[in-house]
Amino acid sequence: MNSFLEEINYLNKRYAIVIDTSLSPEGLSFITEDEDYIQAGVWNYAKGTELPAHYHNYFERKSHRTSETVYVVRGEIECTIFTEEGDLIWKETLKKGQLIIQLQGAHSYRILEDAIVVETKNGPYFGPEADRTRIEPND
Repeated sequence: MNSFLEEINYLNKRYAIVIDTSLSPEGLSFITEDEDYIQAGVWNYAKGTELPAHYHNYFERKSHRTSETVYVVRGEIECTIFTEEGDLIWKETLKKGQLIIQLQGAHSYRILEDAIVVETKNGPYFGPEADRTRIEPND
């Protein structure tokens, strides 16, 4: 396991990955597995490094779930991960420079300090009614 990332596992399933970008090793560190619905890596290159021009080939892809990443640019947020049934798995504060990749389950956020956060998901997006289900967390 890399020291700059933490995997959040529950009942032998990987629910999320938290990355502290300030601790990333030199070079390219790919975080996700090839079969994950979202792909993420961290670049840590020295000034002057050049990456050759390229494009990504067209492939027919199917996604059966939406995965989400949240990157904290400024401030602090509390992120909570639940099972789809509402059972608490993990709850932590994410700070500037941290990223969470949520692969499955449910999640909630609370803004602890004024924050700028970048969220990305795989698409296409089908709208809030079709794309998400609200849950009531269990006590």
